Amino acid sequence: MNLTRFFAVFKARNIEFFRDKSSLAWNLFFPVLLLVGFSIIFSGDTKPEYKIGLYNNQKVIVSEHQMEFEQLRFVEFIHYDNLEQAKQKLARHSLDLLIDFNHRQYWVNDESPKSYLIEKIFLSQQTGLERLQNNGKAIRYVDWVLPGILAMNMMFSSLFGVGYAIVRYRKNSVLKRLKATPLSAFEFVSAQLMSRLFIVMFMSTVVYTGCNLFFDFYMLGSYFDLFIIGCLGAICLISLGLLVASRSKSEELIGGLLNLSAWPMMLLSGVWFSLEGSPEALQYFSNFMPLTHLVSGARAIITEGASLSDISFHLTALAIMSSIFLGLGSYLFSWNTKR
Repeated sequence: MNLTRFFAVFKARNIEFFRDKSSLAWNLFFPVLLLVGFSIIFSGDTKPEYKIGLYNNQKVIVSEHQMEFEQLRFVEFIHYDNLEQAKQKLARHSLDLLIDFNHRQYWVNDESPKSYLIEKIFLSQQTGLERLQNNGKAIRYVDWVLPGILAMNMMFSSLFGVGYAIVRYRKNSVLKRLKATPLSAFEFVSAQLMSRLFIVMFMSTVVYTGCNLFFDFYMLGSYFDLFIIGCLGAICLISLGLLVASRSKSEELIGGLLNLSAWPMMLLSGVWFSLEGSPEALQYFSNFMPLTHLVSGARAIITEGASLSDISFHLTALAIMSSIFLGLGSYLFSWNTKR
């Protein structure tokens, strides 16, 4: 081994990295941004051990006893306007207790240990409410997290699969040669989208089918509806990847931009944990992320038996985002390495 040649290459690569200001800045600031994000999401000195749903269908005068009860520590109170939705969450063990102070009644799930314990705490402070049951089988965490894992895998495949490929084509002058042909930017971008869509959906189908043989996943809805939301979500994510790569010319830069797009979605789209009960500003911000609508729509189909009409909000949001991303990606697309 020639140390002179070794250190020459070592020095050149280091200089190349530090001269790339975008890559250097990303490597410095991304860990800080990640830590700040986690500190905001998981801020607070206490973690709630129980979840209680409060059904509020009309304005009532809140009693002093109710206000005192809502000050309990280690308990998270979530307000609902839809009683059936709240009952369904109680049946699936997503809630431990459901209370309707307006009509002086509450619901418990006798199959849930947490529901039994929080009822004892509730009755120690509140009396005179009618006890109702809403039993149901708990959904395994693997069933709940399945849509998030599949969607996250689709996200990384969509973003990085097209992002790095476009930049490599641009650096190797492949795009420059294609520009000399009658091929338009929209045609090229659309072809890339459909190619990646086929790969993503094929691989996701294979993974889901194979894992289902071992885990026997919970499924209440239609597989066709699940395929539709999956296709629309993949199209939206691929379009986002094409937009990010539309003018990028450096692998280091595209890597940072794609990570900047992917990590907030992975943390704030309900992949690993529910955002229910989190600050409203955080929930509002998450609605601008394609992964949020893909995960929420797929999870509603799998665990709640929702139809396409029930998740029309998520389908509409994905369709609008896809149109915007694809349109901007085609408009801003650059064939050359020079901007």
